[in-house]
Amino acid sequence: MLDKNTIYDVLTAAVSKGADFAEIFLDDTVASSINYVDRQVESTQSGRDFGIGIRVIKDLNCVYVYTNSFIKEEMINTALKAAKAMESVKKDISIDLRKSKVANRNIIEIMPDSIEKKEKLEYLKRAYEAVIGYDQCIRQASIMQMDKIQNILIANTEGLLKQDRRVYTRFYISAVAEHNNEMQTGFAGPGAHKGFEFVKSLDIENISKNTAETAKKMAYAGYCKAGSYPVVIDNGFGGVIFHEACGHSLEATSVAKGNSVFSGKLGQKIAADCVTAIDDGTLKNEWGSLNMDDEGTPTRKNILIENGILKSYLIDTLNGKKMGMASTGSSRRQNYRFAPTSRMTNTYIDAGKMKRDDIISSTDFGLYAKQMGGGSVNPGTGEFNFAVVEGYMIRNGQISEPVRGATLIGKGSEILMNIDMIADNLAMAQGMCGSISGSIPTNVGQPAIRVAKITVGGR
Repeated sequence: MLDKNTIYDVLTAAVSKGADFAEIFLDDTVASSINYVDRQVESTQSGRDFGIGIRVIKDLNCVYVYTNSFIKEEMINTALKAAKAMESVKKDISIDLRKSKVANRNIIEIMPDSIEKKEKLEYLKRAYEAVIGYDQCIRQASIMQMDKIQNILIANTEGLLKQDRRVYTRFYISAVAEHNNEMQTGFAGPGAHKGFEFVKSLDIENISKNTAETAKKMAYAGYCKAGSYPVVIDNGFGGVIFHEACGHSLEATSVAKGNSVFSGKLGQKIAADCVTAIDDGTLKNEWGSLNMDDEGTPTRKNILIENGILKSYLIDTLNGKKMGMASTGSSRRQNYRFAPTSRMTNTYIDAGKMKRDDIISSTDFGLYAKQMGGGSVNPGTGEFNFAVVEGYMIRNGQISEPVRGATLIGKGSEILMNIDMIADNLAMAQGMCGSISGSIPTNVGQPAIRVAKITVGGR
């Protein structure tokens, strides 16, 4: 990493033209992946990416620059370029760098780079054979394993100096089934803020067979009936709707600009009484967890909505200044090429007290969305359109025939008010979230919920 003298000189250069604040974000990342298709390695990648980002702030204005050079003079010149963009009356700023320890909640047992590719490949082969051997309708299987080790250093003119290491491991399984010349897919992508012990802990065969089963069921399924009726959205990745349609609208990135439907609504009722929503970056070894955010602030459990009442936003330092509010430890970025902003970590609707089966049995007619897929969202309005990867009709309180082609259409603010039942089977699922500060690992989650009425696209 960088020595104190270099950090001091770079920060001093960054504020030399009158800025109020400067920050260094040093990033040294090693990543690798193996993709296995048709009983052979289709691709394997590994590499190292390192660089330093320098952020300079004056009042509420920000300039961000970066370089992948660790030559001291070049780093100072990069800092001076940012300083000149903020040129104003020079103020004396004293920098007292004091290195502080970061409490590590994410214990790593087996570093991924200590495992030979041959051993990693054995897990991919097992998954492939379990998928491809499930049924004759399975036409293709694609298996990938990735891992990343990110070492970071954060320092600023307020004296903060912290270092941390983040280790991510993920396993992807994709199955394609064919029936009557039409293709349907199943997908699973478990991941964690863990080392290779995570892959070793997975029930590879069971996850693979479930993925193939989803593809087969949807290949043979009829089409979903279009209309407006109740939908039961299952746990885990079902939380992607809250994440996209509501979570982004609670980030200070949009709230500070007044571009969110939830701007200025703290303390107001925005959801049904049964809804409590949380973003918690402190959960041990979860995919979206961090010991500290990308400004060096410790992560924490943020209760966003409590019993339907909006309690908090997700706030980074700069947008917090614009809002007159403190950081919630929610500042994140993909790497040194991106300035940080407010982002989610592990975001979920909290567990209720009902059983999933009781929610199903109390629904006379509706859709059971067992597995959600991707979609599109307008963050300004919260309007969304999400595909249902695996769906079933509910008839007379029982899960009935499988259906495909279903989409859920609505607005985040409306769906929150229309949730009328929440189960106790909270579960998390992993994804990559994109925004203006790049793509980052985030968990989405929820127990099974029932939306009393929502527009369902189909036939």
